[in-house]
Amino acid sequence: MTISLETPCLLIDTDILGRNIATMAERVRHNGVKLRPHAKTHKLPSVAQQQIDAGAVGITVAKVSEAEVMAAHGISNIFIAYPLVTASKIERAIRISEQIELIVGVDSLAGAQLMEQTAAKHGHTLQVRLEIDTGLRRTGVPYEAAAALATEIAGMPHLRLTGIYTFRGALLAGKPTLDVAAAGLEEGQLMVDLADRLRAIGIAIADVSVGSTPTALYAAAVEGVTEVRPGTYVYQDRMQTQLGVCELEDCAGSVLVTVVSRPSADLAIVDGGSKTFATDVQPGTHPLQLRGFGHIHGLEDALLVRMTEEHGMVELGPLAQAADLKVGDQLRIIPNHICSTVNLHNHVVMQRGDTFERVPVLARGMLE
Repeated sequence: MTISLETPCLLIDTDILGRNIATMAERVRHNGVKLRPHAKTHKLPSVAQQQIDAGAVGITVAKVSEAEVMAAHGISNIFIAYPLVTASKIERAIRISEQIELIVGVDSLAGAQLMEQTAAKHGHTLQVRLEIDTGLRRTGVPYEAAAALATEIAGMPHLRLTGIYTFRGALLAGKPTLDVAAAGLEEGQLMVDLADRLRAIGIAIADVSVGSTPTALYAAAVEGVTEVRPGTYVYQDRMQTQLGVCELEDCAGSVLVTVVSRPSADLAIVDGGSKTFATDVQPGTHPLQLRGFGHIHGLEDALLVRMTEEHGMVELGPLAQAADLKVGDQLRIIPNHICSTVNLHNHVVMQRGDTFERVPVLARGMLE
């Protein structure tokens, strides 16, 4: 189906998408570990199925609503890598796990106790993994407290503790880094060491799940790691290019915008602002030091320097000024962070050569 493209819209190049899926699957397979990609990036059951067809054992999600959408569209192995701490969400997870293989995350005694009580009420056993904080200081039980909490959870009759997991990102010795190889190796080793300690006190840890897009392949090389969960790789973005994970030509996702105003020679205004582009990866943030909010194709010295809700201010250097942009011209911009950008759009446009298909982002997560 060929359609006329109104802007702003999020384009996904399906050739690059397919190549990214195949490349990651092959590299992870080479390391002898399981691939369980995080669907937070694409939020599309059709793309999740492509990843599974390429060799992934299942997918990872962050929300119960995402798991519900994925399960309803045939995805039969899902890990909710997020602590569930309300009875309503736990009950929804139980309903999903009655239909498919579901794993849920836990990182506190209070959360585990509520999960145990709710599962017992329904006569159900939930498969759980314990989340470990390995330095990001987000969710996750502190590393040194993991053994005590794992012991408590292992004694709960309606919870089956099968593994541990972490999300660390590009951190090394507790600080942001561009050395993603060392970061991945450190992450993997920390988790393998912890799994060994838990097994030594009688807790049967089968799964050691780690790895983001920048660290997954390096963490997968650590003996004892069983699974990696990269997400961004499926589309890639400017942040990943800065981390050295990929090149700009590996970025499947870009935002198509239209020039709506040319107030001066060095300024163009486009119809994509903060309701179109993610702003969570700010220009100049250490250690990425990105300039602007995205890479503008074909205009090397043009920068998306500022945004309001519906306006993007593009600063034009000498080369870009020579291009003589006019009102009505279109630009294609690779965002700094594709995952959050996708979540701003109800639809993506899948591009197959000269053919375009508008696809709803089904697991965008407007419900919790």
